[in-house]
Amino acid sequence: MKKIVLAIDSFKGCLTSAEAEQAAEAGIKAVFPACEVVRIPVADGGEGMLDAWLPVVHGTVVAVEAHDASMQPVRARYGISGDGKTAVIEMAAVNGLAGIPPAKRDPWETITYGTGELIRHALASGCRNLLLGIGGSATNDAGLGMLQALGFRFLDKHGNALGTGGRIMEQVVAVDSANADPLLKEARFTVACDVRNPFCGPEGAACVFAAQKGASEDRIKRLDAGMHSLVAVIRQATGKDITDCPGAGAAGGLGGALLAFLGAELKPGIGLLLDAVGFSGKIAGADWVITGEGRADRQTLMGKVAAGVVAAAKKQRVPVLLIAGSIADVAELNRLGAKGVFSVMPGPASLAQAMSPAFAAANITRLMQQLCSVWG
Repeated sequence: MKKIVLAIDSFKGCLTSAEAEQAAEAGIKAVFPACEVVRIPVADGGEGMLDAWLPVVHGTVVAVEAHDASMQPVRARYGISGDGKTAVIEMAAVNGLAGIPPAKRDPWETITYGTGELIRHALASGCRNLLLGIGGSATNDAGLGMLQALGFRFLDKHGNALGTGGRIMEQVVAVDSANADPLLKEARFTVACDVRNPFCGPEGAACVFAAQKGASEDRIKRLDAGMHSLVAVIRQATGKDITDCPGAGAAGGLGGALLAFLGAELKPGIGLLLDAVGFSGKIAGADWVITGEGRADRQTLMGKVAAGVVAAAKKQRVPVLLIAGSIADVAELNRLGAKGVFSVMPGPASLAQAMSPAFAAANITRLMQQLCSVWG
C-alpha cells in the first residue's frame, strides 16, 4: 500500500476531523509504516467548518462577545482571511445544538441572533466576502434572529415589533428593514449548506429536523405552519419565493433567510471545501480514500462530507471506504458508491463510553489496522 488519503468529518461532540484522521493514520502506519498518508481535515458546513477552512484562507481567529441559541452571552469566534477581505463563520460555533444542554433544547425558543452578531462584527472589521457554514444548528427561527441582530424588525398585525425565537414566525405579517446594517449592501454571502431540504412542508426544516432539536409533535406542526405563513411575508418583502429552494430549510430556515434577504448563494459545503483544497490533485495515485463521520445514515446522502468525498473520488476511480461511529439505513448508504461501510464500534457500549474521545480514537485506530491487515 503506497498512498491513502484521509478525509474524515468530525465525530460530533467527540473528535475533530483532525483528531479522527490522526487516529486513522496510527492504524494505517501500524501495518504499512512506509505508506504515504495524506490527511485533509474536512467539514460540510457544520461543526469543524471553521477549523477546516482557516488553513485554506490563511486565516486567523477573531474572538467576540455574542449570544448562544438560548441568548446566553458566550465568547464566540470566527475567522478572517489573511488578506482581511473574507470572513469564515461557523454557525454551529455560536448557535449550534452542541452548545445547548439536552434538557434546554427547544426550537420554539432558540434563536440565531448570535450568528447575526458575528456577521455584523465581520462587516465592521472590513470583510465584504462572507462564507457561512450553517450545519448543526439548535434553531428553527427561519433566520429571523440573525436578521434582528442585523437591524431588521418583524412586525405583528398591529404593527408592533415581535420578540424572538421560532414562536414568532406565525405572528409575522410585515418586515421593517429601515435600520438594517447598510454594510450588507456591499457584502457577498456564500453559504456552505449540508442539506438540500426546502423551507417548509413534509421535507422542510421543521418536519425533518425540529424533533432532534427538542421540539414536541405539536410544536413541530406549529413551527411548520409558521414557516408556511412566513413564505408569503418574505415574498412580499423581498420579491423572492423560497418555498421549494433546495437548502432553504437548512439550519431551521436560516438558509432561506440568507437567500431571500441577503442574496446569498447556497452551495454544498463539502464541494466548496474539496475544490478549495485541491482534493482532485491530492488523491491522484491514491490506493484508497477513507472518509467518515460520527453517524452515517440516510442524511449522509444529502450533501454530507462522505457523499461529497465519494463523488469526487469516483471521478478519478479511486475506491473509498466509509467509517462511522454508528450506522443506519445501510441499504441506502450502499447507493453512495463506497466499497464498504464499517462501524468503528467493537461491540455494545454506553453512549457515554462511545462518546469518550479516547475510546473513539482507539476504535478508529483498531478498525484501520484491521482493514490494512486484510489489504496486506
